[in-house]
Amino acid sequence: MPKEIRVNAFAMHTPVHQSPGLWRHPQDQSLAYNQLDYWVNLAQTLERGLVDALFMADSLEFNSVYGGSTDAALRHAAQVPKQDPLLSVSAMAYATRHLGFGVTSNANHEPPYAFARRMSTLDHLTRGRIGWNIVTGYAKSGALAQGRQDVTPHDTRYDIADEYMEVLYKLWEGSWEDGAVLRDTASGVFADPSKVHRISHQGRYFQLDGIHLTEPSPQRTPLLFQAGSSTRGKQFAGKHAECVYLSGPSPQVIAPTVAATRAEAVKAGRRADDILFFAMSTVIVGRTEKEARDKLHDYQQYASSDAALVVFSGWTGIDFSKLDPDEPIRHLPIEGGIRSALENFTISDPNRVWTVRELAQHNAIGGRGPVLVGDPSQVADQLEAWMDQTDIDGFNLSYAITPGAYIDFADLVVPKLQARGRYKTAYREGTLREKLGSGASARLPERHPAARFRPGR
Repeated sequence: MPKEIRVNAFAMHTPVHQSPGLWRHPQDQSLAYNQLDYWVNLAQTLERGLVDALFMADSLEFNSVYGGSTDAALRHAAQVPKQDPLLSVSAMAYATRHLGFGVTSNANHEPPYAFARRMSTLDHLTRGRIGWNIVTGYAKSGALAQGRQDVTPHDTRYDIADEYMEVLYKLWEGSWEDGAVLRDTASGVFADPSKVHRISHQGRYFQLDGIHLTEPSPQRTPLLFQAGSSTRGKQFAGKHAECVYLSGPSPQVIAPTVAATRAEAVKAGRRADDILFFAMSTVIVGRTEKEARDKLHDYQQYASSDAALVVFSGWTGIDFSKLDPDEPIRHLPIEGGIRSALENFTISDPNRVWTVRELAQHNAIGGRGPVLVGDPSQVADQLEAWMDQTDIDGFNLSYAITPGAYIDFADLVVPKLQARGRYKTAYREGTLREKLGSGASARLPERHPAARFRPGR
């Protein structure tokens, strides 16, 4: 039976996310990124389209590789300025009932104790609709901004993240037992102290001694997203992730990563289908194919290839301003940077050689993923083909213009997919974990490594 197509919207608290230059388009509202009304209205639009979650990218890095300075990034607003995505979630959750929220936070940047409280708070306030996209950092700029001399070596970042997860699991799953909270107004006892446990962790990277500061939230551990697809990233995802975000220009790039990560999940004692995979794509749809093609042509007049290279230079740590536009892109070992970003345009598809110019043009609309263009039937065909060829479970939908891209998707593509039986007609009840069907309950399953930190285990 064909899989249901799950969909997240992909955004960032910045004027430019994956389509640099489109903030200048007269129909785009990206410049309102710093206004709460924009995010609330977007959330309501997404819920109307039965979108599963708003997946919000973030990092403390800034693009300073291209040309050796931040000048080009600031000139083009290439993911700078950039706001904290967590602060808008409460308002969006209050204005919606079902939409989930996947927020990005770095396991190498913030102490786990404070972060655990923040996520538990959001899980309470959203009634269990919060997810966390686990990242480990990639650029020297973010390290320097926080007082470090350089970016931590790639595999070490994941070693730190593994221990970070252990600390969080102890707090979220092990500090408060089920039944610890009484709220007994007659006796005046709020919680049974014998069921609230002090967590003592003395590890290589983290030390902690204290109880978790919030009572158990609906999911306890938020739904766990992860976005790394390097060899070490796949191992980490196989152990921890419930959802994995992927980006690549073709099914030939995406399919092997999906298969390899599912294999890592099995090695970790989990099931291959314990992980849902979401591939980034950008949909440009019209009532007719001509209308869609006209939209694409219109958007291309605003897209900035230079700004696309600014962003890609930041992702990889390679200064593309120094390369000939018609020079083929070659794979290089990189320590600071997103390894998969470079691999996806070099070695992941041996049948495709990209020049710098081609990469810039491709990434100027929709970033590293494909751009799917056509009438509703044609777009639905392309989405289904990607699902069937890659074994993904859905898409992180980026946009050319916002919120227009999501309005078009809700009005034109969703009804077509529903008619084909590939898209839900109503939200499931429950928490984000339950709505996505990634768990039988609000809690992580017993086979997940977090379960071993529960009291009595």
